[in-house]
Amino acid sequence: MIRAADVREWREQDVVDPKGHKIGSLEAVYVDTTTDEPAMATVRTGLPTRQRLVFVPLDEAVLGPGYVKVTHTKATVRKAPSIGTDDVLPAEQEETVFRYYGLAYKPGSHGERQLARR
Repeated sequence: MIRAADVREWREQDVVDPKGHKIGSLEAVYVDTTTDEPAMATVRTGLPTRQRLVFVPLDEAVLGPGYVKVTHTKATVRKAPSIGTDDVLPAEQEETVFRYYGLAYKPGSHGERQLARR
């Protein structure tokens, strides 16, 4: 698991799937607002002229020298919900990201977002 204190060190590192296939580069980390622990990352994918940011859960992520290994395959991550490289995940689309990966979505008791970008 990536610790919140280590988040800045891992930006721009390669994100790889369980078999070591490069998915893209880590762009940002989103923390769970209730625990302040890293929960999701955005990964920059695509061609240099047509890039986008896809979301991937960081549960059981492994950090290595120059890479972050996630538990989902490259194909799964590439089809995940995405945003533009200059965009921010709209609150109403958070649940879609969690649902895509089969994860429970738990907004705050007053409807607060579950994710916050770091």
